[in-house]
Amino acid sequence: MALPSTIYRTQLELSDIDRGMYATIQTTAAQHPSETGERLVARLLAMAIFYEPELTFTKGLCAAEEPDIWVVGPDGRTRLWVEVGLPESDRIIKASRHAERVCLLACGRALASWDQQHLPKLKKLANLSIVGVDQGFIAALSSRLERSITWSVTITEGTIYLTVGDTTLESAIEVKAGAI
Repeated sequence: MALPSTIYRTQLELSDIDRGMYATIQTTAAQHPSETGERLVARLLAMAIFYEPELTFTKGLCAAEEPDIWVVGPDGRTRLWVEVGLPESDRIIKASRHAERVCLLACGRALASWDQQHLPKLKKLANLSIVGVDQGFIAALSSRLERSITWSVTITEGTIYLTVGDTTLESAIEVKAGAI
């Protein structure tokens, strides 16, 4: 018998000063039994960093042909494809052919070797943006996960400030390719 997903009710108060984007994002995030807390946190961070009003979570790990988050237009075409983690470059190249815009929040313990292996191939893609945040930042947020998540997120001058309760954490947003 398969284990069920863990459901997180999430409210992100977003103030993206760099892009002039201000929103309250209320969503439900399902954590697959095989997904780590750090990966769930990374998906939520990607939701904030690449936010557009129509951005939604996909079926995630259960649907290999879908990204983590996306915007699908009324005509069924993918306008924005957002990945999290360290995917194979072939997956990102394929996505760039089918989506208007592709974004990746590159994160994980093997990020340095992934950068060396995949970034040279991916930097050529005109519709791709790749950013990274500090793995320690993701780990610190993961250790504070609760089933009901309320975060205040401010992005300004290339830095993300995230308040959980009475604790504020921060990380630089490193642009590796393209622009946010």
